[in-house]
Amino acid sequence: MTTQPTDFGTVGNGYASYNGSGRGRLRHEIVARRVLAELGDKPARVLDVGCGDGEMVLRLAAAGHHVTGAEVSSDMLKRAKDKLGAAGVADRVTLVEADIYNLPFAGQEFDAVCCHGVVMYLPDSAEPIAHLARLVAPGGILSVLTKNALAVGMREALRGEYESAREQIESGQSASLGNLGLVTRGDTPDHLAQLARDNGLTPLEWQGVRIFHDHIKGEWRPDEATFGEALATEWAASTRSPYRNLGRLVHAVARRETTA
Repeated sequence: MTTQPTDFGTVGNGYASYNGSGRGRLRHEIVARRVLAELGDKPARVLDVGCGDGEMVLRLAAAGHHVTGAEVSSDMLKRAKDKLGAAGVADRVTLVEADIYNLPFAGQEFDAVCCHGVVMYLPDSAEPIAHLARLVAPGGILSVLTKNALAVGMREALRGEYESAREQIESGQSASLGNLGLVTRGDTPDHLAQLARDNGLTPLEWQGVRIFHDHIKGEWRPDEATFGEALATEWAASTRSPYRNLGRLVHAVARRETTA
């Protein structure tokens, strides 16, 4: 049986710092806005697989949804529990220690199944997405955020890391070292759309995430006015080509159609 290769609890402090930075906030705000728009106003049943320290769980629960967070790292789950308790949303959240290949939800369905920033650390996307798709209820959505293979070398080139950029661009190699010090692997939007179709889902419009701000090094922590302008600009470009093709991350959304 395939297993996740990394205990992400070992990068917990780095991940928490990233979540609080401008780059992390852009990622979470853009993805949450899209998921919430697809869900609508009625309270929904949401599963967040690879929930980490609960950033997306917090946003979804704060909007009134009932969220189950699954995470392979017990350390990350503790961080999530503390964060959600402090935010006052713990009564709408269930946390489960589980990995993406062995999810304990047989016979259950969710209005949204989210998996953000996980499959890019795994050997491939086909098997994980198949596991996730089985849990999507009729009318529900699958939301996958992963590294965008269309933009290989972009971050490195803009940072002046030219040798690494050329190697990725010339080879088409999407594997590279991420900011947490772990190797990540990319997918194209077309491939993710085909995986959705293979599992009985209908692909919706995809987004590019962090198009203009991914290359910023260090702890970019803009003031709220600057962050608001950055977020509005990223959102405007997120569904428009050619801009979205250059995003570090691709947000693929698909829906399971209801039957007559």
